[in-house]
Amino acid sequence: MSDPVLSLRGLRRAYPSGERTLEVLRGVDLDVYPGELVGLIGPSGSGKSSLLHAAGLLEKPDAGLIAIDGRDCGKLNETARTRVRLNQIGFVYQFHHLLPEFSALDNVALPLRIAGKSRAQARARAQTLLEQLGLGQRLAHQPAQLSGGEQQRVAFARALANEPLIVMADEPTGNLDPQTSGAVFDNLHQLCRSHGVAALIATHNMDLARHMDRVFSLVDGRLAQQRLS
Repeated sequence: MSDPVLSLRGLRRAYPSGERTLEVLRGVDLDVYPGELVGLIGPSGSGKSSLLHAAGLLEKPDAGLIAIDGRDCGKLNETARTRVRLNQIGFVYQFHHLLPEFSALDNVALPLRIAGKSRAQARARAQTLLEQLGLGQRLAHQPAQLSGGEQQRVAFARALANEPLIVMADEPTGNLDPQTSGAVFDNLHQLCRSHGVAALIATHNMDLARHMDRVFSLVDGRLAQQRLS
């Protein structure tokens, strides 16, 4: 087996809650491998988003190791952490967070431009990804001109623009109806597989979770692997 693209060891995270402290992560261990889709399930407030934010270097945990491609990211300064987020991690959220004044093409090209690609290079890569997602006829459309499913496909393309090692997705189909949700998840699944990108996906949708390689529940701050029929 290849080395993991993401390793978490002893991850802990707590937040003040009135006069007490709420521990949402209590020593989480997890490895995610190239091309693997890993699901996170659990009730609202169980800490799934906190785990994704820590693993994606958006927040610092109170304790524990986060390694991306074998590199201990806890020792990095903020500039280096930002560089890792830009080049090695893609993010997808429940709400697409596309820039409303930009076309689909330019929304996807933006992280490439930030990473230093030329306008031509960025737009060529963006067009390729959007075409792979069946949006070749929507390149010039702004988000308001796209359906919810199309908007989320653009968000997937943007997450994969810089060829990350792993995508962190927080309820990526939570805003969509069941039929659209399944189709959009299939797009993400196929795109990750074809590009060899790992994905860590928090979801309430058990139908989608059944199609992932491994699924973990997060209860009382700890992970337990689940076998879904």
